[in-house]
Amino acid sequence: MALGTMTWGEVTDADEAASQLVAFVDAGGTLVDTADIYAEGEAERILGSLLPDLVPREEIVLATKAVARRSDGPFGGGASRGALLTALDGSLRRLGVDHVDLWQLHAWDESVPLEETLSALDYAVTSGKVRYVGVSNYAGWQLATAAGSCSLVSTQVEYSLVERGVEREVVPAAAHHGIGLLPWAPLGRGVLTGKYRTGTPADSRGASRAYAGYVEQHRTERAARIVEAVATAADGLGTSPLAVALAWVRDRPGVAAPVVGARDAAQLAGSLAAEEITLPTAIKSALDDVSAPTFGYPERWPK
Repeated sequence: MALGTMTWGEVTDADEAASQLVAFVDAGGTLVDTADIYAEGEAERILGSLLPDLVPREEIVLATKAVARRSDGPFGGGASRGALLTALDGSLRRLGVDHVDLWQLHAWDESVPLEETLSALDYAVTSGKVRYVGVSNYAGWQLATAAGSCSLVSTQVEYSLVERGVEREVVPAAAHHGIGLLPWAPLGRGVLTGKYRTGTPADSRGASRAYAGYVEQHRTERAARIVEAVATAADGLGTSPLAVALAWVRDRPGVAAPVVGARDAAQLAGSLAAEEITLPTAIKSALDDVSAPTFGYPERWPK
């Protein structure tokens, strides 16, 4: 598993973030993922405040992202060389480090020539400020195009039992280029935990003004069938739907580490418990069948 920090600085304060980080590292976790726009940079600042006093810097693989707009002006966002290198310097300052282990392009920027974007990645690596580079939310053709000119190691995409669209083009492109998958929202934005089976809990994201629309995208009839299948599997295995859903995506071909976020350390503990779960082949097959994405032309050609 990788530890996501999107909630840090918003619903997760610095003390709770510290508890999460310690629990994660104590459980053997290494990859911690953040971004320059999470809580307007506060997530990076909180993470930086915990290194190295709480957790030694060398014990984690530190990952962050750039491209999303942080402010007005020519260097406030986007994938131009100037904007990216300005963003990187800001991330390093907030994190209090001289380099990050993985720097990711948060999204494709069609307004900037790809060669310019990739030149910034190359400079970041050769300057020593970045060890490895990756992308996030790239379509299959975008990933393949970038990988042809740059040594990408990862692509971070939404991937779960209720969102398997990446299997059509992104997963094959990543496999072809030897790029690891970092699934975000591996719990289907919380839907796969089963918490929405009978309604919307008052303390859930689905009940909040900021995240209700985000969760609603996966509250469909199809998703409900998948959730029931996950719950049935969990009952049979004597575990939680959360653990079943995470174990399924963790074991998908090409997956390096699902990125799990949590409101508090107790929630995170539930996710980390999934590492102890091994899904039987019959259950994997049943979950594959009930959640199978639609394939056709041109993904499967010739027939």
